[in-house]
Amino acid sequence: MKIVWRIVKVVLIGLILIVVALAGTVAADYALGAERIDQLANTTVPGKAGSPDVKAYVAAPKGNGPFPAVIMIHEFYGLNESIVGKADGLAEEGYLVVAPDTFRGSTTTYIPRAIYQVISASPEQVNEDLDSVYAWLESRPEVDNSRIAIVGFCYGGRTSLYYSLQNQKLAATVVFYGMPETDPVALKNLSGPVLGIFGGADQSIPTEEVKAFDAALTKAEVDHEITIYPDQPHAFVQDMAGIRAGGVQAEAWAQMLEFLDTYLGQARETKISPTSAFLPGFEWRYYLVLAYEHSFGMSHQTH
Repeated sequence: MKIVWRIVKVVLIGLILIVVALAGTVAADYALGAERIDQLANTTVPGKAGSPDVKAYVAAPKGNGPFPAVIMIHEFYGLNESIVGKADGLAEEGYLVVAPDTFRGSTTTYIPRAIYQVISASPEQVNEDLDSVYAWLESRPEVDNSRIAIVGFCYGGRTSLYYSLQNQKLAATVVFYGMPETDPVALKNLSGPVLGIFGGADQSIPTEEVKAFDAALTKAEVDHEITIYPDQPHAFVQDMAGIRAGGVQAEAWAQMLEFLDTYLGQARETKISPTSAFLPGFEWRYYLVLAYEHSFGMSHQTH
C-alpha cells in the first residue's frame, strides 16, 4: 500500500510541475504578444460608446473609392503575418480590408497560449470590438457602407458567423473551417448570404457537422454555398504564398473572391428584421480537437 501511495504522490507532483511549467510558458509568451501586435497593426480603431480602442491592420486598394470592405478575422493564434498577407492580397482585388486584433494585445505561435486566448476572449467582448470596427468602417468616406462583409479563418470563421448573427447590416459572411451553427432558428438572424469552406480531413469539424450546417441554412432560408474540399485538413488555406502557388489553396481563395464579387459587386439594400438573442457557449470539445489538429494532425504536417 505504501508503494502505491508513493506512486500516486510522484504522479501528482509530476502533474503539478507540468501545470506550473505550462502556466509559466504561457505567461512568458503573453509578455511578447503586445509587442508583436504593435509591430503588425497600422491603425487604431476608436472604441464605440466607451469601448476600448481596437488595434488593427488595414489594407486599402489603390484609388479613392468608395470601396466594398471586408472585416477579416484571424485564427486562434491571433493577428499575425499570415492574416496581414491575406488582407493585402484581398486589397489587391479592390476591397478595403480591416484585420482587427480580437484578443486585445495577444498573439502567439504557441498552442497552449492560443487556446487560452480563445478562452479569455468572451463572445460579448469580441462582438463589442467588432461593433467598433464596423462603426468605423461605416464612417469612412472611402467605404461603401452597404457593401461590408466579414471573413474569418478557424476561430475567425466561427467568430465571423456568430458576429453576423448579431449584426444584420453585414452584406455577406465567409467561414473558412470555423465551427458552424446548426440551429435554423439562430441562423434566421442572418441578413446576408454565407460561404462556408471546409476540409474533408479536418478532424475538428466532422463532415456530418458541415452537412448539418448546410441543411440548417437551407431550412432557415439563407442563401449559401457550402463546399467541402476532399482530403484537406484544418487550416489548409495557409498564406498568400501558398495561394499564389496554385492548387487547392488557390481554388478556395478564388471561390471566396467570386462569392464576394457576386454579393459585394454592387450596392445592396440591407433588410433588417428583429433578431433573437444569441451568444455561443465555449465549445471545449472543438478546441481540444483543434489543438490536437494543429499539433499532430495533417494541418501541422503541411506547415
